[in-house]
Amino acid sequence: MDTLRGMRTFVRAVELGSLSAAARELRTTQPTVSKQVAALERELGVRLLQRSTTHLAPTEQGRRFYERARRVLEEYGEAVDDARGLSQTPAGLLRVAASVSLGVLHLNRLAQAFLALHPQVEIELILNDRYIDLVEEGMDVALRLGASLPPNLVARRVAASPRGLVASVEYLRAHPPLREPADVAAHNYLRYAGASEALELTGPDGRTLSLAANGRYRINNSLAIRESFALGAGIGLAPAWLVQDLIDAGRLSWVLPQWRAASHDAYVAYPARRHLPARTRAFVDFLAREVPGLPGFEAVPENV
Repeated sequence: MDTLRGMRTFVRAVELGSLSAAARELRTTQPTVSKQVAALERELGVRLLQRSTTHLAPTEQGRRFYERARRVLEEYGEAVDDARGLSQTPAGLLRVAASVSLGVLHLNRLAQAFLALHPQVEIELILNDRYIDLVEEGMDVALRLGASLPPNLVARRVAASPRGLVASVEYLRAHPPLREPADVAAHNYLRYAGASEALELTGPDGRTLSLAANGRYRINNSLAIRESFALGAGIGLAPAWLVQDLIDAGRLSWVLPQWRAASHDAYVAYPARRHLPARTRAFVDFLAREVPGLPGFEAVPENV
């Protein structure tokens, strides 16, 4: 049992990035956590963690041990649940990942609703705009936009979000009218930093146009782009999930609504495993039911 405890402590220290954070979660002290990891290192005869006053990271041996130790703990947890008759009852810690904007606007609220339904579940919601390897970073579920997913994940397409041009009502009143796609060139175009300068739109007849979009402001955060639209800084391309509430409130308006860009597909992704814990299965099914009903999303054929 001491080895299992040490493995659990080590795994959470790696996932949380510090011994003190692991101690807080495990309701113990930092020296106790440090002793447990040191005892595990002595038992294995290898150094698992590189420590400094400001940083903690697994060594190469530690990274490889982390992957297997996490799977061992998952199997052990499933065995305990099965022995206690809890294999069908969602319980335990669920680590969930999403982008910052998607998490703040939508997933945070869904996580709270799921917790209310399942009192034995805990959720750790990790919001990050960088790409997260779910397997390497010990995540159970992710809500992702786009279909570029690695082969070690299972991805379930649950909804789609249309994309089009938006601007604030005040901006549209104060600037030349937009009656056709060519008019976009005369406006300040806000875009995501690093995105293509070309704007591709498909019209009602299926015809696709590639337009040069000119603008003085680029941002690397969707929430900041959303606020800039609301402030009347310009026009830009946005998915409905990001702005639908502002459109419903009358603060923003679709521009050239018959011309659209490719939709954002929403996927619930999770690591490919032989057995999914009940909490993971329940959360995946919950998202599949709830995401299509969120503002700016719509059901897809697989989920109708």
